[in-house]
Parts: sequence; C-alpha cells; structure tokens
Amino acid sequence: MKFALCNEILQDFDIEKQFEIAAQIGFDALEIAPFTLSDRVQEITAEQKQRIRQAAADTGVAAAGLHWLLVGPTGLHVTHPDPEVRAQTTAYCQDLVRFGLEIGAVYMVVGSPAQRARQEGLTYHDCWEWFKQAMAECAQVEGAEGFQVCIEPLAPNTNNNFLFNHLEVVKMCREINLPNVGVILDTYSGLQTESYLPEAIRETGDLLRHYHCNDLNQRAPGWGDVDFRPIMRALLDIDYQGYCSIEVFDFEPDPVEHARIGLETLKQALADVS
Repeated sequence: MKFALCNEILQDFDIEKQFEIAAQIGFDALEIAPFTLSDRVQEITAEQKQRIRQAAADTGVAAAGLHWLLVGPTGLHVTHPDPEVRAQTTAYCQDLVRFGLEIGAVYMVVGSPAQRARQEGLTYHDCWEWFKQAMAECAQVEGAEGFQVCIEPLAPNTNNNFLFNHLEVVKMCREINLPNVGVILDTYSGLQTESYLPEAIRETGDLLRHYHCNDLNQRAPGWGDVDFRPIMRALLDIDYQGYCSIEVFDFEPDPVEHARIGLETLKQALADVS
C-alpha cells in the first residue's frame, strides 16, 4: 500500500515545491488535479509536463494519478442528451488520459458529479449506457493499457444523482469488462452511502484500483472522528497494492500541517491493524 496527496491542498505553491513538500512529509506520490495547472488539459504546456516529470524524478515522489477532472472547461457532460456534448466530453476525457500518460501517471479518478448528473427526463438506463461507453473509450486510448480508469461512486451531498455505491460501479466495471477499468472508493462518500464501508471494500475486491482518504468533516484523516483502522484492515484483507490518497475539501488548516497529520494518522492506523 502506498500513500499519495491530492495536490490542490498545495496549489498555492509551484509544482516543484509541491513535490518537495510531499517528499519531506513522507508521501509516495502526488495526485494531480489538472485544474491547478490550466482550465483546459489541452492547454497544459510541454514545459509544465516536463517540470512535473523532473520534479518527480528529483524527489522520488511519483505523479501517481489524476482527479477533479471536469472542473473546467464549462459545457462538458458525460450523460448529456445531446450526442455532440457527450462526444466532446469523451474526447476531453481521452485527452486527460493522454496527459496522465505523459506525466507518468497510472490512473485517473472519474468523479465529477455535476458533469455526469442524470438530467430531468433522462432514464437511468440511458445514462448508464452513455457513461459506460465513455469509460470504455477512455480505457482504450492508445498506450493506456496499464492506465486505470477508476469510476467513483459519490454521495448525494456532493451534487451527485448517478452512481452512489460500490455495487453499481462494480456492476458497470464488469459490464465494461476491460482490465484497466475499475473502482475508486472514497471515505467521505462511502461512509454516507455504504451500509458498512469496510465490507464494501472487501466486496469490491480486486476491482478496487484506488482509494481516497478523508474525514466526514471534509478534512484529512486525524482532523475529525473517523477511525481509519477498520478501513486499513479491509484494504489489507484484499491485499490492496494501490495508492491511498488524501483528498480534502476544507482548506482552512495550514496545508503542510494538514497533510502531515493526515499521513501520520493513516500510517498509524495501518500499523495498528497490521
């Protein structure tokens, strides 16, 4: 099991400093939110990509993956009734895969609840098929055979109304039936939508390709009341070898201290159940 930090917590620092801080704290990787680099992934320059690769090489901290994919640009929607909008969105997501490959990333997290929301008048079945097709097309980008497209179930209070729990996403992944399409589970959402999150982890099994760690107060582990020991035990039970990333939505605490306590909490929880 490896630990990563979602980089928007450090977005006030330049990219080299983000990697340095992550290394100093003890993270194995950074998870990159493309919006911290540019509003459009196509506008991230070759120089920026090289800086990420160089910072990763200099610090030993990998650029592990991507998340917060569709914060911008506006007008994208995976399950929109207009096929042209869906096609543009899928093409954009494919460019995200290509960007991930260029910086050495090995996964991307497909959450973006507002850009997948089932709109009024649309059937669940239609949205299911459109979303499934988009994920399959992302997974089949040339050269992406080892790049994981991770579908994220999300709680309703994240503005989500489509794909709420691991059972739905596991079913979708099995229907897609590609080796590089899997599940990402998130502590904040999972504690709200799963009957028991550790059991959801166990039931997801080898389809679990990524995991997000956060507290119900939207801060990092250790800043709230969530006990991460049962979660770490469940991850060990399925022999999870991927990244556990700290993702936060409350940026009030000092970012370095916020991340440091988060990582210490996770490592202690893992040690307690190992």
